[in-house]
Amino acid sequence: MTTDNGWFVDARYGLFIHYGLYSLLGRGEWVMNRERLPQARMRHLMTEFTAAEFDADRICDLAVAGGMRYVTLTSMHLDGFRLYDTELSDFNSVNVCGRDLVEEFVDAARARDLRISLYHALNNWSDQPDAVAALESDAAREEFIASTFDRVRELVTRFNPIDVLWYDGWWPFNAEEWKGEAMNAMVRELQPHVLFNGRNGLAGDFATPEGHMMAPRPWRPWEACITHNDHWGYHQGDHNWKSPDTLIDLLATAAQGRGNLLLNVGPHGDGSIPEPSASAIEEVGRWLRDHGECIYDSDPFTFELMERGDHNGDWNHNGLFTLRGQSLYQLVRYWPGNELVVAGLDTEVERVTLLGTGSQYAFTQTNGTVTVTGLPGTPPDTICPVLRFDCADIPRMYLTGGMRVPNVSHPPYDPCQSDIMR
Repeated sequence: MTTDNGWFVDARYGLFIHYGLYSLLGRGEWVMNRERLPQARMRHLMTEFTAAEFDADRICDLAVAGGMRYVTLTSMHLDGFRLYDTELSDFNSVNVCGRDLVEEFVDAARARDLRISLYHALNNWSDQPDAVAALESDAAREEFIASTFDRVRELVTRFNPIDVLWYDGWWPFNAEEWKGEAMNAMVRELQPHVLFNGRNGLAGDFATPEGHMMAPRPWRPWEACITHNDHWGYHQGDHNWKSPDTLIDLLATAAQGRGNLLLNVGPHGDGSIPEPSASAIEEVGRWLRDHGECIYDSDPFTFELMERGDHNGDWNHNGLFTLRGQSLYQLVRYWPGNELVVAGLDTEVERVTLLGTGSQYAFTQTNGTVTVTGLPGTPPDTICPVLRFDCADIPRMYLTGGMRVPNVSHPPYDPCQSDIMR
């Protein structure tokens, strides 16, 4: 069955929330596994779980203010603790604090017209038999797979409709062993419109590069999930927050490859959003209100290091480019002063405009080199100014490692395979 993924292809920016019992310990979402904490320890931790500051309305308001178009919540991470009402286990938030946090989150997102994605781990370390037992015994495997199907079925029945089912934790099985085709068919019977990621062993409806921004080749819909610091779940010792301008670079890279940035935030144990995350998201949201046209609804604008291929873009020392129709945008992260030069542009430029102000600037264009003059001496935007080059046709840019483009076959930059590919 073909699903409508148009909204996802054009979404560009989403918020990922990792929250659960592990948040109380403040040592990341894999703490149960990494420290071999017994299930009794996790069950004792339930007595401290109040989610007193988990405010789904506030979280979704933050997503809207940040310019995000969809939200993803961990309905159950690998520790097996459900954030929703379930008949399959007493290891859940309703049993502890009387709150169905997933229901609150889904309702808040719907009220704000945000698309809804629910993360759900296939494996879990608490229910028995677990995945280790399933590896060791055919009978245990059959029971384990059946219980996983029961969980997934209950989730998508209880929360219907959602837009994405975000599988994770698929160790130790491949698609055949997870019965991935049957799993997806079961979900699609209940929610025919839903999109899947590729983490039950199948390719899914979109790719999910984790921790890096790279469009799949050949291209298909994709979403890079990136942490705001260095952990998915809250870690009290991790203060390595990405700055607003770094987040804008990530958004620009997503826009170049016509993909999405799913930015993760790990709330504190009480459910509150760390202040550095809230402030950075809000600042990027303010920037997007003036400059969002260079990010949303973009067209691919990429280049190849070793061969021209589908090469239609290039890099520049002053900042990244994005493309939308006949407009080329430069996110000028490193402001050069009163004059800015762009070389290798094979398309006639008709107008140069500074986003956010509408100011137009004089320019000359000779042999593919565009020189913009009369710019402010200091950056006109405190985070990242953006210049729009409106062109007579779809812009194409091509440079090489030489001072002119060779008239014979050649690599654009790298004549040898990269070390990391060997």
